[in-house]
Amino acid sequence: MRKLRMGLVGGGPGSFIGRIHRIAAELDGEAELVCGAFSSDAQRSREAGAAYHVDPARAYASYAQMFAAEKALPADKRMDFIAVVTPNHVHYEPARLALENGFHVVVDKPLCFSLAEARELQAAVERSGGVLAVTYTYSGYPLIKQARALVNAGRIGAVRKIYVEYPQGWLATDIEGSGQKQASWRTDPTKSGAGGAIGDIGTHAAHLAEYVSGLRITQIDAMLNTFIPGRRLDDDASMLLRFDNGASGVLVATQIAAGEENNLALRIYGESGSIEWRHADPNSLVLRSLDAPVQILRTGAAYLGEAAARNTRTPPGHPEGYLEAFANIYTAFYRGVRAHADGAKVEPRAYDFPGIADGVRGMAFIDAVIRSAQSQQKWTEFGNP
Repeated sequence: MRKLRMGLVGGGPGSFIGRIHRIAAELDGEAELVCGAFSSDAQRSREAGAAYHVDPARAYASYAQMFAAEKALPADKRMDFIAVVTPNHVHYEPARLALENGFHVVVDKPLCFSLAEARELQAAVERSGGVLAVTYTYSGYPLIKQARALVNAGRIGAVRKIYVEYPQGWLATDIEGSGQKQASWRTDPTKSGAGGAIGDIGTHAAHLAEYVSGLRITQIDAMLNTFIPGRRLDDDASMLLRFDNGASGVLVATQIAAGEENNLALRIYGESGSIEWRHADPNSLVLRSLDAPVQILRTGAAYLGEAAARNTRTPPGHPEGYLEAFANIYTAFYRGVRAHADGAKVEPRAYDFPGIADGVRGMAFIDAVIRSAQSQQKWTEFGNP
């Protein structure tokens, strides 16, 4: 039960998500950051290593150098896994090389630059037998676990309708034109891939809808927009969905909703009830029934189920949020890594963290949305990638 040793690919000076991953990974005291290839620039990587308080000798100039050097260290010193927190076009190669060198992987979403890369990475996971997690963060919230348990237990009856919306407003103007780093790469198809808003936040929304409902999207009828002149990727998406049980759905993912921050919301309607969860108030879950008063369930309460309790750290009234949800994915991933060390074949869903299949499905979602938006057909097949 020693601490697992983490390496970081990316997360250099100015990185937002690198700091988030580091905090989440270490939150429960089960892992520590020991090394990293924090930037493709050797000096910037050294600067980031100093800021992270990493041994200067283990702040590497490239991820290839890191894998070679760490693999040569004694087993009680070398890193156990990497977290890839780079722009999308630098997800596949470090993840594949890590697996081939015997290291486990956490990769930020979306999984890769393209669906083809995602499928190749899936093959690399299967060949290596390594453990890979994808940080679909919102599936880590305690009340999302509770919502999933309620739906799976039939508490709202068979699912009929799903609404999931993810409005942001930070790209409502041409901020990439001023050199804003996060906007610049996300709106660049050579770095982000084929999807703009649908890749950045639409994949979160699709994963959340499927995770909580237990259903799979089978058809999509999508419309993509780019509102900012000169922007090369979509900044707004709306679509109708069909699920494998016949349920219908609506998904909206937009980054030009002026004034919005990060207002992800999910509503699922069944034959006899419904659930509603909003990221703006993540510690509340609304449960509605045909024949009972509306209930508001709260994080940390004793009446919640086992999955919600396992992913909660504080008593009721002490809010748990984004960092804790991130940490829940890491902690579940660690259970898988420790089981792998004991010789088990790890199936991510058995440990309740998003794995390679979820990552490939996210890339297939982007591909299907784009094909639908470009097609004159009403429905575009999605199915199993």
